[in-house]
Amino acid sequence: MAQVIAIVGPTAVGKTALSLELAQHLNGEIISGDSMQIYRHLDIGTAKATPAEQAVAPHYLIDIKDPHERFSVAEFKELAQAKINEIVARGKQPIIVGGTGFYLQALMENLSLGNDQFDAESEAIRQRLRDQLAATSPEAMWNRLQQVDPTAAAKIPVMNTRRVIRALEVIEKNGPIIFGSTTISPPR
Repeated sequence: MAQVIAIVGPTAVGKTALSLELAQHLNGEIISGDSMQIYRHLDIGTAKATPAEQAVAPHYLIDIKDPHERFSVAEFKELAQAKINEIVARGKQPIIVGGTGFYLQALMENLSLGNDQFDAESEAIRQRLRDQLAATSPEAMWNRLQQVDPTAAAKIPVMNTRRVIRALEVIEKNGPIIFGSTTISPPR
């Protein structure tokens, strides 16, 4: 990955002003790292750069989706990486500005994400797991996750059934999980 400057923090701490100053001094272009700024018409409370501020330096990943459209961290990572590559190819400095920590972590640490979250196969697996949850209990589903991926289970509360189901879905789609020299196959 190219050298990228990241300016992170909560809303209203001066990230935009700093990013504009850096963009001017370093020949930079700005990529929004905020999960809400990607949505059109959500201007209040998101502290989007104003049109005047956006005129100072090119800005990306702002107002690219309508509020009813899905947008995932995997999509952010893909789009942001493409913009970084484009900016670097032009000889400019990429500057990521935002406060959505998971977005920035996924990009900077190149996290492997479930890009398949909304495909038909994943939805079928998810629905089957939801049906199993309805027939058993949150504890039973969490225990199943504990058997196939103790590390994931340790990070997910028993009652967070949405995350438990998503973890089981990813495991089922991606095959067995390897811990050291031990292979654990997901239940089918």
